Amino acid sequence: MHKTLTDLTQHASPAVPEVSQVLELLELAWERGRAEFGTAPLSAAQTRVLYIVEREPGINLGALGRHLSAAAPSVTRLCDRLQAAGFLRRTPRPQDRREIQLELTEAGIAHLHGLRHRRQEALRQAMSRMTPEAQRALATGLGALCDAVDDHSWTEGRQATA
Repeated sequence: MHKTLTDLTQHASPAVPEVSQVLELLELAWERGRAEFGTAPLSAAQTRVLYIVEREPGINLGALGRHLSAAAPSVTRLCDRLQAAGFLRRTPRPQDRREIQLELTEAGIAHLHGLRHRRQEALRQAMSRMTPEAQRALATGLGALCDAVDDHSWTEGRQATA
């Protein structure tokens, strides 16, 4: 028997509603401040590719497609556009020249740096209105949440219930 989403959330951590509210506020803030927080001149999907390649330099197109849950032609088109814009470089893998590896260019690195800087400055301003204790608690909680989300068993469990 499958549990409904309501059944699952009733037994979840008491912090789930607060975290959900934070995510909604972040979505609204990014929407309202698209010029300040947006990913222009790249799309959100293209920026996601840059984040993945940054975390996994030398990743190949197949692995990138799995991360994006996207078909090979879509991944190829995304990389074509990023390469044409100067944000991504494709090179043959030294161990197997038939396989292509992906790396960020200086422009790609600079784009992510600028994006992070703008977003961090906005967060810094918002968090300056919090007490130091609340800031530490938030940092600790978010660090733990990131670790939980990054845990592969969480992803596998989520897929099994979908």
